[in-house]
Amino acid sequence: MHQNFEPVRLDKWLWAARFFKTRAIARDAVQSGKVQYNGQRSKPGKGVELGAMIKVPSGYDVRDVEVMELCDKRRAAPLAQKMYKETAASMLKRQENAEARKANAFHSPHPENRPDKKQRRDLIKFKHQ
Repeated sequence: MHQNFEPVRLDKWLWAARFFKTRAIARDAVQSGKVQYNGQRSKPGKGVELGAMIKVPSGYDVRDVEVMELCDKRRAAPLAQKMYKETAASMLKRQENAEARKANAFHSPHPENRPDKKQRRDLIKFKHQ
């Protein structure tokens, strides 16, 4: 935990909380507007405060997290997860998106097998009518 209550930079906090692999990637995400601090675009040097709400991209999803602890040192994952708390709505939305992606995987746009020569000719004939 941050002892002397100095403000921690947003990019450094995101890196310490293990949302991004490097500080440079965290900085780029904040600068490009992918990360929102209290619902607004922010700069990488913005001081993070306890209780602030941060939207962080996570794969295909976006996590809404509340800052629970300030730290500028990268720690083990279980300790880093204690630095924030994800909102229930965010967790539910991520779960729904994951289920939708799984369901969509079964309905792939590719057919089971390729058309044979006769089927290909029929397709070409059909397209050029």
